[in-house]
Amino acid sequence: MNDVYKRRKFNENFSSTNFKTAAGILSILLIIILLAPVLTGCKTQPEAKDDSEYYYSFTDSLKNTVNLKDKPQRVVSLVGSYAETWILAGGNLKGVTNDVINERKMDLPEETKIVGTIKEPNIEEIIDLSPDFVLLSPDIESHVKISETLKKSDILFAFFKVEHFEDYLDMLKICTDITGNKELYEKNGLAVQKQIDDVLAKIDKMNNPDILFIRAFSSGAKAKHDDNMACKILNDLGTVNIASRHDSLLEDLSMEVIIQEDPDYIFVVTMGDSEKALKALKDGIEKNPAWSDLSAVKNNRFIVLPKELFHYKPNAKWGDSYEYIAEILYPDKFE
Repeated sequence: MNDVYKRRKFNENFSSTNFKTAAGILSILLIIILLAPVLTGCKTQPEAKDDSEYYYSFTDSLKNTVNLKDKPQRVVSLVGSYAETWILAGGNLKGVTNDVINERKMDLPEETKIVGTIKEPNIEEIIDLSPDFVLLSPDIESHVKISETLKKSDILFAFFKVEHFEDYLDMLKICTDITGNKELYEKNGLAVQKQIDDVLAKIDKMNNPDILFIRAFSSGAKAKHDDNMACKILNDLGTVNIASRHDSLLEDLSMEVIIQEDPDYIFVVTMGDSEKALKALKDGIEKNPAWSDLSAVKNNRFIVLPKELFHYKPNAKWGDSYEYIAEILYPDKFE
């Protein structure tokens, strides 16, 4: 009887133990099943891009993200001023447009290829150079079109928009980051910034002389105001452009309005052939008998500005542009 009782007790204990073990296993399996989608999801979710996988990344003027896998070795610039900026950053160029020679008079190595003009670059010649980075302007229609071809050819490019000194400084920072010559950002950027700041610190901003800024070309002339590079410099130096008060001057250089305003200074910058541009000006508004009675003309304040400082982007000479105007407006401060 005792043996029967013992066997029954053993069987009950064994069954209980088996049930607890089975329940434990089922619990573990249930947890695994519940976690499976999470674990699977973790494995199949695309990994986020890590910027460290690129040599350098930045956002261009059209808000495109540009990811350079390596330091560019075969760079092409389709804008002369951008070519100069790249060189000021310590870079080399495989191809440029002809404005680097015709306008900027840059001294480039013989092996540097001319790939057309700034407005009509030759895409075949560009691709023949096997570039790994191309500098473009968003303001030139042909550059926007070329970017589509470059994209299809897996050639990296970036758009830069440089109108004022701050834009140049931003571009130079990106370029020196890419070339690795950060000391050139100090030399050709921050030192220029200090030069400009020193000029602005000396001027009397309460003086506010009225000025007229004219862009002259062979077929005529137009007034410009604050969106223009030279006008921005003039504005920073405390002048008041009469064209900002008379939008009509931007379309028609009306002598009636000019006589009415009688500006203290008239500044002119030429486009294209300077002689032809100035002749067109003389054959135009300067023929008016009232021209010689303007205060600016009578006081020898009709001034033709150098193109290299006020038409072409001056880049590392931007500080010189500010000094040039400041010496005219405030001669007692800049002896």
